[in-house]
Parts: sequence; structure tokens; C-alpha cells
Amino acid sequence: METTPPEVQVPIETQPSQTDNWKRFILDILETVILAVILYFGINAISARVRVDGLSMNPTLQHGEYVLVSRLTYRTGEPERGDIIVFSFPVDQKQDLIKRVIGLPGETVSIRNGEVLINGVKLEEPYIAQSPVYNGTWTVGAGELFVLGDNRNDSKDSHQWGLLPIENIIGKALLIYWPPPEWKLINHTEEVFVP
Repeated sequence: METTPPEVQVPIETQPSQTDNWKRFILDILETVILAVILYFGINAISARVRVDGLSMNPTLQHGEYVLVSRLTYRTGEPERGDIIVFSFPVDQKQDLIKRVIGLPGETVSIRNGEVLINGVKLEEPYIAQSPVYNGTWTVGAGELFVLGDNRNDSKDSHQWGLLPIENIIGKALLIYWPPPEWKLINHTEEVFVP
């Protein structure tokens, strides 16, 4: 008896069709775009990047530097004296400014004879360009801050346009990231103190 061996079926490798290749390519592109959009909005929800325009924060921040700003800092805490913040300008909401927090809610800020006084006590400010040449007294109300630029005599700030509503704050400046030789964390409260 002659037996014939059973037929073995060898699977035939099929090449993906050109349509399948295009579908995979389009799917890869779509996944990349969706991931990029999620990252973009996620990063913008927690941070902002701002360019310093002008000389109002000299010598701490220079014109043209780029600063990374945390949008989350004040969701869990309150602004402190010395914090460098970015905020929507109360007079023109389309403009964002960067200044230093000087007066907190409930405090009286006085500027006279080139000195800043908080509730009558002199504020030590080793970071300013020069002493202010103007005078005035402001009482900071609830939900407000008194902010000044470090370049006191070349800064449009609370001494000119008034108190800053806390709700206008965008965030706290964290670090200078551009240009690369200037990379550094921004020191806030260690520089400002009332003895």
C-alpha cells in the first residue's frame, strides 16, 4: 500500500498593501499631533514663558531675558514679600508686567527720603538699582498687593498706577532660561527683609 504524505500547507506571507501602509502612516501622524497638543496645553496650564521687556527690573532681570513662570504657586499659597510675579496690568489687561511684591494686604507702604517703609519699618533692599526719588503712602487692602520694579526710578508700577488686584497674578517667576549664559533660579524672599 502506497500512502501519500499529507499535504502540508505553508502559510504564504502577505505583504501589507499600500493602503495599509498609508493608514498606518496617517495613524502615526495623528497620534503625534494629539500628543503634541496635549503636551502643549498641559505645559501651558502649569507654566508660562515671558520675555522681559524694558529696564524696570534691572539689575535683577535684564531686557531680553526669558523667564519661566509657575502658574500653580499661588493656587496653593499666598504671595510673599519679595516674590517676583507676572501679572495682567490692571490698566490695560492686554499687557503683562513683571514686578516685585513689596506690600501685602493690610500693610501700609511709605516711600520717603529714598527708603521704602512697611508699617513704619525700613525695608532692606540690596537688589535695587537706586533709591526711589519719589514719595508717597499707600494702604494695601484685602485682595491687593503693592508692587515695584527693582529699577525704582524707571518703572511704571504701584507708585504710579495703584494697587494690584491679586486675581491679576499669572504666576511666580522661577528661573531665567534664556540666554543660556544667564540661566539661574530667581532668588525671591532671601533678598527682601524687614529687620
